[in-house]
Amino acid sequence: MTQRDAHFPAAFLWGTATAAYQIEGGGTNTDWWRFEHREGSIAAEPCGDACDSWHRYGEDLDIVATLGLNSYRFSVEWARIEPRHGEIDRHALEHYRAVLAACHERAIAPVVTLHHFTLPLWVADAGGFESPDIAEWMGAYARVVGEALGDQIAMACTINEPNIVAAMGYLASVFPPEVTDWSRYVAVNGALRRCHRAMVDALREGPGDFPIGMTLSMAEYEAVDDGEEALATYRTEMEDRYLAEVTEDDFLGVQCYTKHLFGPGGMIWGGDGELTEMGYLFWPRSVAYTLRRAREFTSIPLVVTENGIGTNDDDQRIRYLTEALAHLDEARRDGIDVRGYFQWSLLDNFEWVLGYGPKFGLVAVDRTTFARTPKPSAAWYADAVAARSGEVAPSSSTPSDEVGA
Repeated sequence: MTQRDAHFPAAFLWGTATAAYQIEGGGTNTDWWRFEHREGSIAAEPCGDACDSWHRYGEDLDIVATLGLNSYRFSVEWARIEPRHGEIDRHALEHYRAVLAACHERAIAPVVTLHHFTLPLWVADAGGFESPDIAEWMGAYARVVGEALGDQIAMACTINEPNIVAAMGYLASVFPPEVTDWSRYVAVNGALRRCHRAMVDALREGPGDFPIGMTLSMAEYEAVDDGEEALATYRTEMEDRYLAEVTEDDFLGVQCYTKHLFGPGGMIWGGDGELTEMGYLFWPRSVAYTLRRAREFTSIPLVVTENGIGTNDDDQRIRYLTEALAHLDEARRDGIDVRGYFQWSLLDNFEWVLGYGPKFGLVAVDRTTFARTPKPSAAWYADAVAARSGEVAPSSSTPSDEVGA
């Protein structure tokens, strides 16, 4: 790996998060768009225009600024930037550079994710994450993004939840390419880790001194009815091999929502207790649990890059976030090096195979007019952040903070 000093923002990052495909709309050149429109698709509905954030990103950033947040995590879309192999769309890069500039104009630190679930059609048609060339392609894509945008990026996430990409696409068969095969799932996990390494190296060669890491889906797990062996096998692939891979990164993004139960036959969906609209256990304490577990594997800085709840009950959202931030505070008091927290999500957006049913947003979006309406939870989150304003990241994080890579 190349050597590079990464400079973290001095203040603790308080933000919210989105993903390009889920809010931009018009992602016609992706495997997901084709998946949704295929005859007999299991997708609840097509993405369509999403939240029209390709055109309305300024409105979204105005809301972020109004809430008093100092950071915003969003993704750039590979299928827009490289619509065909080796063909770079400079208009798309200029668009994302305008989004970055709009963040800086509002004193918002832009945290950029390079891959969030979707693939360009040319990549999917060539085998996707099973292509022997996938790491080379993703490294080249990261190099293009870094060279064009790196001087404006505050932090970069290579791949969003690669373990979910593998599990949902190659084990659960609910993401493209709809496969259920353990050996292929394991192989794709390995390919995604190689892609991450290639992307880190490529980004480090470009301009800017921003921290680079991956985001990993983590959860609290509990074995029931002699499910210990099944749980250990699953968690080794889902978390442990990824956690072993990130020790030379600048940070790890921890993404957590709930607790999962495991029996001898595998995961048991839901469980006894309060459930969310997604069918998850209401389990905000997963924030402290996953941060502590990540710390067992690596000493690099941690960032909670996603945490939230899918619910139509905004009072339930406020209860969840209240407890989640209390557990975040607890982990930080215990000395865990956490540099930021990003609520998922800013907007009620397209929730993949479930369509527009689950509501994760602090802000409601009218499906016809795209009008944005902040919910009471948005004001609550703004107040919670204001009460913690002025905080700096852990003592090692100062304006001159350098982490050798």
